Amino acid sequence: MNAPHRPQPLPRSDFPVYRSISTRWMDNDVYGHVNNVVYYSWFDTAVNAYLIEQGVLDIHAGQTIGLVIETQCNYFAPLAFPQEVQAGIRVARLGTSSVRYEVGLFASGEALCAAAGHFVHVYVDRETRRPVALPDALRAVLAALQH
Repeated sequence: MNAPHRPQPLPRSDFPVYRSISTRWMDNDVYGHVNNVVYYSWFDTAVNAYLIEQGVLDIHAGQTIGLVIETQCNYFAPLAFPQEVQAGIRVARLGTSSVRYEVGLFASGEALCAAAGHFVHVYVDRETRRPVALPDALRAVLAALQH
């Protein structure tokens, strides 16, 4: 019987795009490191900020929005305030109406990520909340991030 696959930290070269994130005082928990729930917020922040900057996501008036249906994270090394974090972003799967984003969180100057995770967005019509095909402009930006 084979042992289960143990996740390993990923190198910076696995991610085509990076966003910087500053840790905040309130991110640390009583154990002196960033609390696990904050990492999920960083995933959302990194991906959505990138899409907004690329002009393919309008969070206030866009007809198509992404809803998270799955998320997961593996932790390899602690991050803590005060520390600068770089979030590497890539697309692992690009479907008709869904996208699997993968994010690596790196401490400044570190070659391997402190945490790696993913989340899946299903893109839906803002009003009906029913899945819709990814708009062409969004698909093009996401295709450039495929790993």
